Amino acid sequence: MLAAALSLSALSVGVSAEDVANSDKPLVWFNRQPSNSSTGELDMDALTFNDNTYYVGFDANQGAELQGTMIKDYIEANIDSIDRNGDGIIGYVLAIGDIGHNDSIARTRGVRKALGTAVETDGDINSDPVGTNTDGSATVVQDGKLEINGKEYIVRELASQEMKNSAGATWDAATAGNAIGTWSSSFGDQIDVIASNNDGMGMSMFNAWSQENTVPTFGYDANSDAVAAIADGYGGTISQHADVQAYLTLRVLRNALDGVDIDTGIGTADEAGNVLTDDVYTYNADERSYYALNVAVTADNYQDFTDSTVVYAPVSNQLDESTSPRKSVWLNIYNAADNFLSSTYQPLLQNYDDILNLDVEYIGGDGQTESNITNRLGNPSQYDAFAINMVKTDNAASYTSLLSQ
Repeated sequence: MLAAALSLSALSVGVSAEDVANSDKPLVWFNRQPSNSSTGELDMDALTFNDNTYYVGFDANQGAELQGTMIKDYIEANIDSIDRNGDGIIGYVLAIGDIGHNDSIARTRGVRKALGTAVETDGDINSDPVGTNTDGSATVVQDGKLEINGKEYIVRELASQEMKNSAGATWDAATAGNAIGTWSSSFGDQIDVIASNNDGMGMSMFNAWSQENTVPTFGYDANSDAVAAIADGYGGTISQHADVQAYLTLRVLRNALDGVDIDTGIGTADEAGNVLTDDVYTYNADERSYYALNVAVTADNYQDFTDSTVVYAPVSNQLDESTSPRKSVWLNIYNAADNFLSSTYQPLLQNYDDILNLDVEYIGGDGQTESNITNRLGNPSQYDAFAINMVKTDNAASYTSLLSQ
């Protein structure tokens, strides 16, 4: 699993941050893959900014299929009780995180594909919000059908919307809580299932309405509060192996800074014994991207996922500071209020940074504008490497232009 050779001269142990051009320093995009928010096409200029640029995320399509299948399996296993008003229609509502985010698009498509409500547009499943569709007349989705125990049921997406607040922040939990309040007051007895693009929105809807009304809610991210809520009726969630993602985010930078093969401590064991197996991640050389694999978390296995901030044991060994000396990293979280990133991903990063001998400055954004983040990168020359989590996937140039000055 080899990648492009590294420039040992530029990244040697004795070179200070000020002696290396910012445009040559290791850069990792994470959580938001540089791409066109309308078409999903990858921004290869950003992904190949220099020889030490990579992306770290997770396999969005594999995870989306898992979430959809998890919901379908739950419906089939609980068909005797899930149709709350007995109308033969399994109605669900869908909280969409960000209509321009590839991961959000994939999750919406995954749910619709599994439940048979998908409609294709130009060869892809339509991921647009439906608005309200209680009569089944919408054109961006269709009624699905499930045959269970010899009986046919209709599956209908009753409503869906992008959870975007008035200030422009997406994946907004409060907006999701308000949405379920509106939907439940209008057609609550028709809602049998809630699907959400993430746990932040899912838990907001669970706490606001679905727990009290025993309506299963399915999210994504395996946040600790969502995993714990499975014991109280939360339907399930998807672990995107945040422990592996956080490790990869910093490990790729560490390897580039040390001038060693990029696969060190990833697919090839390092001197401390850190190594990942190919059942928890994949690497796509053409996309210069590392993807963690996903795991469904349900009532059957949730107790194994109760603490989402524990480092992954196979890569928890301390590096020797004599061969991997301390280096400084500038890292931002696009939205300090994002539930997954703030309560799961950043704590994991903070656990790994000491193991990898990295002094990381963590910057929290407002979730709305890139300038809120880029304005705090006033002196990139003081850092050895960068890890960037954009507000919008289109905006990589806002950062690369700063590093190119």
